[in-house]
Amino acid sequence: MRSVLGLVVVAAAVIALVAGSLASPAGENGSPTLPIAATISVFLLAVWAWICTSLDDTLVAFLAAVALIMIGVLPAEDFFASLGDETIWLLLCAFIIAAGVSSSGLALRGTARLLRHARTPRALFHLTTFALTVTTFAVPATSGRAALAIPVFTALAVSLAGRPALIRALSLLFPTVILLSAVGSLLGAGAHVITSQLLESVVGQGFGFLEWLWFGLPLAIVSSHLACEIVLLRFTTRAERRHGIPNVVADLARTAPTPVDGPLTPIERRAGLLLVAVVVLWCTEPVHHISPALVALLGAIVMVSPKIGCITLPVAVKKVPWALLLFLAATLALASALTATGAADWLGTWALGPMAGLGSSAGIAFAVAVIALSLGAHLMIPSRSARSAAIIPMVIALAPGLGVDPAAAAFASTAAAGFCLTLPSSAKPVAMFADPEIAPGGFQPRDLRSLSAILAPAMFLLVVSFSFWIWPAMGMPLLR
Repeated sequence: MRSVLGLVVVAAAVIALVAGSLASPAGENGSPTLPIAATISVFLLAVWAWICTSLDDTLVAFLAAVALIMIGVLPAEDFFASLGDETIWLLLCAFIIAAGVSSSGLALRGTARLLRHARTPRALFHLTTFALTVTTFAVPATSGRAALAIPVFTALAVSLAGRPALIRALSLLFPTVILLSAVGSLLGAGAHVITSQLLESVVGQGFGFLEWLWFGLPLAIVSSHLACEIVLLRFTTRAERRHGIPNVVADLARTAPTPVDGPLTPIERRAGLLLVAVVVLWCTEPVHHISPALVALLGAIVMVSPKIGCITLPVAVKKVPWALLLFLAATLALASALTATGAADWLGTWALGPMAGLGSSAGIAFAVAVIALSLGAHLMIPSRSARSAAIIPMVIALAPGLGVDPAAAAFASTAAAGFCLTLPSSAKPVAMFADPEIAPGGFQPRDLRSLSAILAPAMFLLVVSFSFWIWPAMGMPLLR
């Protein structure tokens, strides 16, 4: 029923757009031109399919791209070029590096060493939060980090048998921190890459790895540990928090596929050195001027090289989430079409243009509205990358006219869109930990809604605070 109603609404909007463009072919009186109307129509249909149908997100993006190509809005060569874009290669090579690091067991060993110091539930939860935040730089996708964290959660659940409240709270903590901490790295989510790429194509400059790290990591740390405290206070009692916990490392050692005690193995040392080298080269790009994609390519080659690598190329390639990379390429093409045709500018002016009448307060109202819209968009569009492809072009197009820096507004929007915790379908890590077969003893949907009711307002206030005060003090002013 919801899908039919949504289709009716979209169809009515499409008819109105096309009729308006035909009535004023040159775009007079604020009406869209025919290319703008066609682009927005395809975009609305794609959003409807993402929300209301069971079609695969990547398939929907491909269908939308093909439709834009057929009507002459998106050049075919631009679409195919997006598949070979530098950012796609950056992510591809980063996934190969991550596959080698994961297979070496280095991430599990590091987690075990941290958890060795956990004596109370609060210490356990905050050390787990710290460990999950660090994995942002080892695995470049939230779903991959969730898969890496499942064995750790399983071992903790075994150690905490008989304490269901703690197990349930941990099952909420894992996906929450995985999603919120992703903002700490440019490679933490595909949406970050889309935002940077769109800024580069429209404004002329996106975010480098070090820039994103500088602005994103403080928010990742603060939001993750704030969420940790909220989970603890909301889902455990004071008596439960005061009661000590057993040695969780012993159970982790029994269930882990690789050693978590003793000296580092040769493969772990190689994985650690390579990961540190790649991250350092990414952070020092302004000094050596080697592109992040080339650094990632060199790192991937070393990672799969015999004797000095940690994994074979065929095994690493199988671990690459190709559907995600194809989806990112397609949504990059869709977002570029929205920008190139002027559809994003027209749509943003139509939706948010009335704020211009607020005078000096227009920029503030715009920024707050963008943060609120981005934070709540996960209820409608389950894919974070799709949300960025839908929202960021409009933000970039409209921000300068309202006295807002487009890069700062796009960053704030992307950071807010990282909150996607209300429903199990809102994000893959949430769906994974909601599955009782994957995470036995985990949370129920009502627990997720209860957490979201507290955490969503907290995240809104946190992103607003960073946008208006903290990031400007760090060198990224929001208002011009």
